[in-house]
Amino acid sequence: MSAATTRTEGLHVAVLNGGSSLEREVSLASGSRVTTALESKGHRVTRLDVDAGLVTHLDDLDVDVAFLALHGSTGEDGTIQSLLDLVGIPHTGPNGLSSALAWDKPVAQGLYRRAGLVVPDHVVLSQAAFRDLGAAAAVSRVGDLLGFPLVVKPAAGGSSLGLTIVGDPAHLPSAIMGAFSYNDRVLIEQFVPGPEVAVTLVDGGTLPPVEISPRDGPYDFSARYTPGATEFHAPSRLSDAANAAAEDAARRACDALGAHHIARVDMILADNETPTILEVDTGPGLTATSLVPLAAQAAGLAFPDLCHRLVELALARAGRDEPAA
Repeated sequence: MSAATTRTEGLHVAVLNGGSSLEREVSLASGSRVTTALESKGHRVTRLDVDAGLVTHLDDLDVDVAFLALHGSTGEDGTIQSLLDLVGIPHTGPNGLSSALAWDKPVAQGLYRRAGLVVPDHVVLSQAAFRDLGAAAAVSRVGDLLGFPLVVKPAAGGSSLGLTIVGDPAHLPSAIMGAFSYNDRVLIEQFVPGPEVAVTLVDGGTLPPVEISPRDGPYDFSARYTPGATEFHAPSRLSDAANAAAEDAARRACDALGAHHIARVDMILADNETPTILEVDTGPGLTATSLVPLAAQAAGLAFPDLCHRLVELALARAGRDEPAA
């Protein structure tokens, strides 16, 4: 299908999901739901579990557009986006550069701060620093710099895998080692109290903020994907002013990355009013417990219509011959 084609009905859509990342099962759940949604809109859908034969499969299938339901590394770090650009297949979601920037949390936080947004004070430690530079001798100074409690998490990754909240200085080394099992760099942040909110952007517009209230402990992988483990309020219970501030901060964070079409911005509303950006997810989950479908529902946007809109945006970008990065 040529880049100038604008037909958006009855398309052959490849839903890319699965893969080999730690978020494989979440991705498969997103892919299943997206497939059903797009079929209900009259599209011919081929669901592909991503592997080393992907390019050959796509060439053989002659698809019009790829819908990215691929989470975790490869799916959200710019890899799949760049590959699809190379083979000339339009894809949903932000481009490869925006995805790569968002995936690297310390780099992204630098961009948010440069754009005038608030991010948690933090330090970054790498395995190389421990191995080659004796960083272990400086770990005790992290608490002196940032105070306790602290949030320890991998410097890249999704679904809050490897996230730990540390209140006792004695537990900090083990939390760092645990995060290293997911990435070779660790982001250690000052804990920011306040309600956690997620704001989804679709084509530059914001959906209603979703307030996240885990029933027990942090909003980690288990709290995200265990039905009933977290209470969600869509729209949030915050004031109109707080919701407006959250939406404005989300737009500015995405602009700082150049992330368009769809993204979810996670933040803490410090003192119930000041948005503190945690991260931007350029490949957000689309499962039954995911935040984006909840936000869409709160806006009166049916999930099949959301998926169809993302396909339209992918084709429109290709038709405009926008640069891949």
